Amino acid sequence: MPQTPTVHFEAASTLAVVMSSHEPLLFLSDDLRIIAASTSFCRAFEIDPASVAGRQLAELGQGEWAMPRLQSLLMATASGSAQIDAYEIDLKRPNQKTRQLVVNARTLDDGDLEHIRLLVAITDVTDMRAEARLKDDLVRDKAILLQEVQHRVANSLQIIASVLMQSARRVQSEEARGHLHDARHRIMSIAALQRQLSTSAGGSVELRAYFTQLCQSLGASMIADPERLSIKVTVDDSSVPADISISLGLIVTELVINALKHAFTDERSGTIEIDYQSSDKDWTLSISDNGIGMSIGNDAPRAGLGTGIVEALGKNLEGEITLSDADPGTVVTISHRETPGLRTDFSPAA
Repeated sequence: MPQTPTVHFEAASTLAVVMSSHEPLLFLSDDLRIIAASTSFCRAFEIDPASVAGRQLAELGQGEWAMPRLQSLLMATASGSAQIDAYEIDLKRPNQKTRQLVVNARTLDDGDLEHIRLLVAITDVTDMRAEARLKDDLVRDKAILLQEVQHRVANSLQIIASVLMQSARRVQSEEARGHLHDARHRIMSIAALQRQLSTSAGGSVELRAYFTQLCQSLGASMIADPERLSIKVTVDDSSVPADISISLGLIVTELVINALKHAFTDERSGTIEIDYQSSDKDWTLSISDNGIGMSIGNDAPRAGLGTGIVEALGKNLEGEITLSDADPGTVVTISHRETPGLRTDFSPAA
């Protein structure tokens, strides 16, 4: 039975599918002559549907489709030596804005094996790319604004710290002077936290550099003789979200300040060690010293502001806080486990 009627039927079916497509489609011969164009293509690119069939691709519109690179790729696709996947082009037309298009092309067997046909799909991504650029610009502007705010906050905190230091020099009460010094140290450490956070990317903070800078700031403001007292930082490669890093940094600040004030009386030498290790979602932070050790019974100091701060922050982090004798010295450990068994009352370890 002759095959010609079947061939004509399949070609007609293909033409009907192409022309009724909701997506901009072109049906081309192997020499890039237009067999059919979808109504959506003609509408999208303002081309008279009656003028399309039989014309060369390069003749469409006012010649804006005469793109040598695109024509070369289409010819190579027709010959089977190439394939067009998400090829991006800029469609430039007189007195109109440039449109960004994505082109995909495939050979199509419509039943006529003697002639190669190309099915070309065109997607207009102009608005999508403009929205993406706008979003990127907004994200970048927000990041710049956030950095500026953090910078200003850090500067303001340093000004407040300077005012507290001046006030401490004027007061007569030793107790009041001590409270003002403590407040200044806390503010300076928070300023150090702000500076570190302002340089962190993607909302994630690398803890080794973070704790190191924080302890350097504390040491510079509170250790008069680095030969006598030192702070050592041992941290794995952990990174945490910015809000978690703030809580951890404040805990380290309070416990380091407490050790510097109380663990090394009588001009004794020593070291404060900060250690942080994590495994998956579990982590352990410990601050230890080799000072005079814990006082117990009536000699134990009253819980102060620093203790309250550490307990509140530990509870917020769902951490268990333990206090133990390092013999010599003291160790405070805050540990977080996915299975909660929280104890945040500074209870001595058994």
